[in-house]
Amino acid sequence: MCRRNMDILNRTEYNCTEPLTKGITGKILISLTLSVLTLMTTAINSLVIAAIIVTRKLHHPANYLICSLALTDFLVAVLVMPFSIMYIVKETWVMGQAVCDIWLSVDITCCTCSILHLAAIALDRYRAITDAVEYARKRTTRHAAFMIAMVWIISIFISMPPLFWRHQRHNRDDECIIKHDHIVFTIYSTFGAFYIPLALILILYYKIYKAAKSLYHKRNMSRCEKEQNGQVLLEACGKSSTMCIAEKSFSDHSTDFDRIHITIRNPRVEMRQEKVTRKQRISSNRERKAATTLGLILGAFVICWLPFFVKEVIVNICDACYISDDMSNFLTWLGYLNSLINPLIYTIFNEDFKKAFQKLMRCRHYL
Repeated sequence: MCRRNMDILNRTEYNCTEPLTKGITGKILISLTLSVLTLMTTAINSLVIAAIIVTRKLHHPANYLICSLALTDFLVAVLVMPFSIMYIVKETWVMGQAVCDIWLSVDITCCTCSILHLAAIALDRYRAITDAVEYARKRTTRHAAFMIAMVWIISIFISMPPLFWRHQRHNRDDECIIKHDHIVFTIYSTFGAFYIPLALILILYYKIYKAAKSLYHKRNMSRCEKEQNGQVLLEACGKSSTMCIAEKSFSDHSTDFDRIHITIRNPRVEMRQEKVTRKQRISSNRERKAATTLGLILGAFVICWLPFFVKEVIVNICDACYISDDMSNFLTWLGYLNSLINPLIYTIFNEDFKKAFQKLMRCRHYL
């Protein structure tokens, strides 16, 4: 609102400069923040794609899925985010309904494809850890290409109907949104794009964690060999995999009632025990690292996308419910933020990716 000032001549003037300045400052800050996020998303995903392309060691079917995910997130950064920034800053759509249709189709398809890639990667990892021998033969480049193609096809089938439904109702020229007037449309788009993949990812990663924990435990038990040299015994104790040593002892038979126990330490046995303990510690660290990675993947995915899709269900089903444009934009960009987080989570814990990034940053191009 304008501030009303009265001068000594009883003339009234309206000072509108302060609210206007605040509005412009706010828009500048928002546009700069969102632009930085867009540039970071573009740069990091480009780095992941380049690392996989130029590094022979990363030419593996599992990494092809990650490369495809990075490409999808790169498209979100290049084709979706800039138009969203313009729409938020101008507070109106100025590029016509034809461009709006293209933008919405790319937005829904790429975001859905990014989410489905996470489900495909979870499925790939689940099969790799639960059926390692058999899946190793099937885990080829052709198999990875098939999974990537299926992800894109399913994404297109999920994203196209909402655009078709949008054309069945009158749309204002100054807005570019999709509003579902029927609960069936809302369920189809939200469940296909998010809720079903979310359930699949949760189930798969829970099974992956259980399988990995069981595998680590079995490996630990196999490393703990029972060796008997005299009365020297190494054995694994309990679920904690703590090493127990039954040390060789001799009794002085000079008296039956007062035996003196003499402990003989074997250096070779102690070295072997230390080696096994070190392997256990490494295995335990790997298990903890795997659990941390899974937690980050699931946490980032749920935090970024769940609020947006909850909002979509509420707004399109409840006529009396209202969410401000600012909150709607915030939830949309929270989802876009997942495209920045994905390449970080899936590569930061991988030593091969770290080395490839370091070489790329030093501009040492190699094949």
